[in-house]
Amino acid sequence: MSDLSNTPFSLLELSPMKEHETVSQTLANSVTYAQTADKLGFNRFWMAEHHNMRGIVCAATSVLIGHIAGKTQNIRVGAGGVMLPNHPPLVVAEQFGTLESLYPGRIDLGLGRAPGSDPITSRALRRDEQRAEHFNDEVTELQALLGPYKGDSPVRAIPGEDTNVPIWLLGSSLYSAGLAAKKGLPYAFAGHFAPRFVEDAIALYRREFQPSEVLDKPYVMLGLPVVAADTDEQAQFLATTAKQRILALMRGKPLWLKEPVATMEGLWTAQEKMQVESFLGLSVVGGQASVKHKLSMIKQTLQVDEFIFTNDLYELSDRQHALEILASIMH
Repeated sequence: MSDLSNTPFSLLELSPMKEHETVSQTLANSVTYAQTADKLGFNRFWMAEHHNMRGIVCAATSVLIGHIAGKTQNIRVGAGGVMLPNHPPLVVAEQFGTLESLYPGRIDLGLGRAPGSDPITSRALRRDEQRAEHFNDEVTELQALLGPYKGDSPVRAIPGEDTNVPIWLLGSSLYSAGLAAKKGLPYAFAGHFAPRFVEDAIALYRREFQPSEVLDKPYVMLGLPVVAADTDEQAQFLATTAKQRILALMRGKPLWLKEPVATMEGLWTAQEKMQVESFLGLSVVGGQASVKHKLSMIKQTLQVDEFIFTNDLYELSDRQHALEILASIMH
């Protein structure tokens, strides 16, 4: 069985919100959660970018990254990810160059090409529908803006230039896997919501990887939904919060965190159950021994270098306890 002791564990945060909670309280909970991860030795704490989704309050990604970095000591803080078609590369370079200057050696920039929202919201973000088609060129532009100045461009990212913020490509399909391989960049697969292509995408990335100035061999981080508790039964109970959330997403309803329930029967149809379970197909749910076994098997099967977990539980205390269980596996 695969050894997990040398495998970094990281966290992806969407700042999940309860219906009757304020945004201020939700974000304070995210800070506490990040501080717990920092103390327990987690490697990264990444913030996602989502817009116009009630129940998820991580729209201003770079602002939150700066706030979290300022409230923690050692953990790397970054974007998982910035949806590049929503933002001019120069603005992203200036923002993340500023963050890297404030918190040297602790900032990551993960890039995605999805909108992180619905089509109407995309237009409200002044998003050119064609920009996703130019993702490759815009990543190249961003790399140049964050790298050393070569004297050939009138536009410079100040700050940003020569900060060399580590760039990751994020994806849930084969496209980003191929592009990450071609550019010699680290790759993060979104298994926490799109498990379907995980084997093909990682295999493609490893097979086609070309060494670069930043990476001499492939590096794969896999996103997984995790629910860790004292027992398998307790974990299955707590996991109903995430199931209710995905069900709400599929129904076009607000994504408020909901209290766990004894059974999902009566809350979903047979077809919805199948869809939710497919969405959460890579979920790791259980007590310490079960979680360790499942992660070991996934690492061995997919040759993963690092895990990044979503951990959407209703109570902050349960989220923190899940981190303690994961830390016991990591160490």
